[in-house]
Amino acid sequence: MSDSSRKVPRFAGVSTFLRLAQQDSPEGLDVMVCGAPFDGGTTFRPGARFGPRAVRDASALSRGFAPALGQDLFQALRCADGGDVACVPMRLEQSLDDIRARVAQIARAGAVPAVVGGDHTVSLGVLRGLAEVHGPVGLIHFDAHSDTFGPAWGVDLHHGTVFRHAAAEGLLRPGAVVQIGIRGPFTAAADVTAPRALGFEVIDIDAVKADLAAVAARLAALAGQGPFHVSFDMDAVDPAYAPGTGTPVPGGLTSYEALRLVRALAGVSIVGVDVVEISPDHDPTGITALLAVGVLTELLAALAVARRGGP
Repeated sequence: MSDSSRKVPRFAGVSTFLRLAQQDSPEGLDVMVCGAPFDGGTTFRPGARFGPRAVRDASALSRGFAPALGQDLFQALRCADGGDVACVPMRLEQSLDDIRARVAQIARAGAVPAVVGGDHTVSLGVLRGLAEVHGPVGLIHFDAHSDTFGPAWGVDLHHGTVFRHAAAEGLLRPGAVVQIGIRGPFTAAADVTAPRALGFEVIDIDAVKADLAAVAARLAALAGQGPFHVSFDMDAVDPAYAPGTGTPVPGGLTSYEALRLVRALAGVSIVGVDVVEISPDHDPTGITALLAVGVLTELLAALAVARRGGP
């Protein structure tokens, strides 16, 4: 449960996500929010290690009732802030393994891990942990990039290769990966074809802009098609709305479009969530972290609909 802002001012107290109680054990919870402050897989602008802290601070401006889906999050869901995974920026595989272990612990307890990154490399640790409990999962992926690219400077594991690795490791359910918001420019033509060659469904930004309602309907149609992990990279959003990210790409989603599409997931079986690539040092206004809070809040509302059988 969250403290009421009518009893304690929202600017007071220890900073946790949406003023949730902090606890280590996921037992008895529906959702545990955890930070994964790791950006050792970043290929250009670092700083996403500070994302979890920025999101917790920004969440003081938010509240727990999601009117579009009619959900009071803290009546519908038993939630807690599980603190941060103790990531080590110089040790990528160790950090991913620690994330895997924490996610698996949460999932085994019957709760949904909601992970705040961190660069997109953390999603590989999340998917490894989910697969231990649920087996291969579907993926709903919001991003400017497909993250199925090749090695960078001879390094094959970084934030731009994470879903190629996930597919190779058998973590993703075949035919159940949807990517939304993908756009260029690209390094080479192969970057455009790579995700489709893996069997991913790619809904590029032009399709979103042409018919937002149709894309929302496509996402809603995933209900009843097995468990899904939702991964939201903040660079899916246009940098006019979310400048604080490591690899900003103009021409992306508006804030409204992002929230509208996330709401369309109400009823989908969501077993994991991550919101990543929040780099607060590149956004002195704080609007990127605030939008990340909005995305995560709407994801929790969508999860509440699925878990409670409707608004």
